[in-house]
Amino acid sequence: MTKNPGTLALVGGGEFSEECKPVNAQLLQASSIREVVVLPTASAFESPQAVISKAVAHFESLGARVVPLMVLNRRDAEDEHFLKVAKSAKFIYIADGSPLHLRSVLKGSSLFSAIEHAYLSATTLAASGAGATLLGDPMVDPRGGAYTVGLGLAANLAVFPYHGATAEHMRDRSVDLLPNGATLAGLDENTALVRDPDGKWRVAGPGSVTLYRRDTEPSRHHDSTLAVLNS
Repeated sequence: MTKNPGTLALVGGGEFSEECKPVNAQLLQASSIREVVVLPTASAFESPQAVISKAVAHFESLGARVVPLMVLNRRDAEDEHFLKVAKSAKFIYIADGSPLHLRSVLKGSSLFSAIEHAYLSATTLAASGAGATLLGDPMVDPRGGAYTVGLGLAANLAVFPYHGATAEHMRDRSVDLLPNGATLAGLDENTALVRDPDGKWRVAGPGSVTLYRRDTEPSRHHDSTLAVLNS
């Protein structure tokens, strides 16, 4: 990693809700800009425009402008116009939706390379739900709770969004199959696991982050620095 990465926020879901405003207000402050590039890619087969509309209303209430990045398929992820927007962004937000579609579009793409380069050059990067799941590695497979390959921006960290609302058997399966050396972070909705530019992890938002490792008991954290991840 370069010496000057940006802020990384992995959000447990509900990214454009009223309850998530405190988290997003913090991220706007970290980005030092009032403009957010939003990717609705994970909702390509549902209603990506509705995602953008919700994001626009949400960030307007925080005094910021949304720039939609309508990357909906693999071809879009190689489009020079979209790459240019991502490269110049100071705050990028990957919205929730289908993690497997999102991975099929971003993995190995020029767009993800541009996003990663921007983040490592001090851009604030937030990803919610599907996006948060994808940025870690290993990645929780939504089809059964086992593991597959993520994008690895946060190495040895798996993410389980909507932690407080997820079926217990799915969560237990992910805990049981957790690889040695990896940490599973259960993120409550409207709550973020944040890595600041100094590399330290913390919790932001009204909920909690529960950390699972094979060698320790689960630990629950709220609005605090995470010694387990920072060690």
